[in-house]
Amino acid sequence: MKITINEINGEYTNIEGALVVFSPKNKEGYEFRPPAAQLDEAMNGALKKAADTSNFKGSFGQMVEVLAPTGVAASRILLVGLGDMEKVTPLLSERLGGKIINKLIYSNEKKVTIVKGQLASHAAMGVLLRQYKFDKYYTTEKNVKKPSVEAVEFLTHKADLADEEFKEFEKIADGVIWARDLVTEPGNVIYPESYAAQIEDLTKLGIEVEILDEDKMEELGMESLLGVGQGSASSSLMVIMRWNGSAKKDEAPVAFIGKGVTFDTGGISLKPGAGMGDMKFDMGGSASVVGAMKAIAGRKAKANVVGVVGLVENMPSSTAQRPGDVVGTMSGQTIEVLNTDAEGRLVLADCLWYTQDTHKPKFMVDLATLTGAMMVALGQEYAGMFSNSDELCEMLNKAGQDVDELLWRMPIGDAYDKMINSDIADMKNIGGKYAGSITAAQFLHRFVNDVPWAHLDIAGTAWRQKPSDVAEKGATGYGVRLLDRLVKDNFED
Repeated sequence: MKITINEINGEYTNIEGALVVFSPKNKEGYEFRPPAAQLDEAMNGALKKAADTSNFKGSFGQMVEVLAPTGVAASRILLVGLGDMEKVTPLLSERLGGKIINKLIYSNEKKVTIVKGQLASHAAMGVLLRQYKFDKYYTTEKNVKKPSVEAVEFLTHKADLADEEFKEFEKIADGVIWARDLVTEPGNVIYPESYAAQIEDLTKLGIEVEILDEDKMEELGMESLLGVGQGSASSSLMVIMRWNGSAKKDEAPVAFIGKGVTFDTGGISLKPGAGMGDMKFDMGGSASVVGAMKAIAGRKAKANVVGVVGLVENMPSSTAQRPGDVVGTMSGQTIEVLNTDAEGRLVLADCLWYTQDTHKPKFMVDLATLTGAMMVALGQEYAGMFSNSDELCEMLNKAGQDVDELLWRMPIGDAYDKMINSDIADMKNIGGKYAGSITAAQFLHRFVNDVPWAHLDIAGTAWRQKPSDVAEKGATGYGVRLLDRLVKDNFED
């Protein structure tokens, strides 16, 4: 879908295709301003009559559609409520863009023109995110609707500035959409080796990519990560991505770490069969990291950023890790593995230690679809945030609010830390019946030393059961925009 932004010229009656105009709400109901007023006059009052008949109030997102209107060239007019104009934020404009394209994408219209005087670039971002659909495996027309819209044009004031801003948004959307694709792909398509091969494409954007194979990780003592994948026919890998965009090339980087369990059966601690097919998205944290790296490099962020992902497949077999096994880690600490389905923390333990030991970052943020308990606590509206740094939490919270990827801080502390002490090793990988998300975070805390760190449990936000205004049902790409905004607002030259 091609999206363009052009200057308003004040003439709307000769625009063909679908034409979208807005009306704000006021005390009396709704307000007709140009272009709605101009179109209504050309239509001999038909637009206002349709609005009144539909009980249109100008409320946010409310829509009235007039098909084949007389007096204008458009094949349809869509009147959209703005609500209180003073309260229309960039995020609400994104939602409006998403609502509009969702309404029209299967309308048989090829072109849509949206007249948006303010925040047009944000509305265009909403269109770009909401039009996404993963349909590559459909082979017959009857199985899927085919979008008709090929082009969306925005008419706005100061179009040059809006277009420049949108070009940056497009790079961010590229990262979000790639993350959605990666999460949605089945386990027979995305497995450690194929995933690493895709990540190598980031070199085209100027990102340095390094891949550690099993021999190298064994040499580094990464028994924890390797143990998770030892039952799989696929090799486990760690992929390191470096973007050196700062003018200060020696400046310490910011670091993002992602859990990349490309398919999680639970291993010997086998998951129930119902819903296991969804476990293809247990690499959602890694997809957030690689998507963010693509966005950051795509817009040429003036910052040094490192992304590290541990890629494994957790399978049951004669070579699989057993409950009760004790494994070492790169840190030298030992872990009693009491449940092989608590595997993501085993992967992240070595990734976190490698990152802080090798790259000496300013801070680390890890993302993982780590615990079902997080969904019990927060549903699908917030990701859980655990951290040893108030300052980092404040930055992450603000970034999340700005892009509508919300976080809720959860506690860590000594009482929870004691729950993962083992009788025969330094720690065990589960903490018992209660506080499952917290003890998982506490486990990770043992591998960060004094580096400022945050753990984001995105189990509930990486995949949605219902569509939103800016995302179809399924993979959301949650975390890409959050990490990108964190860098943009706090760490660029």
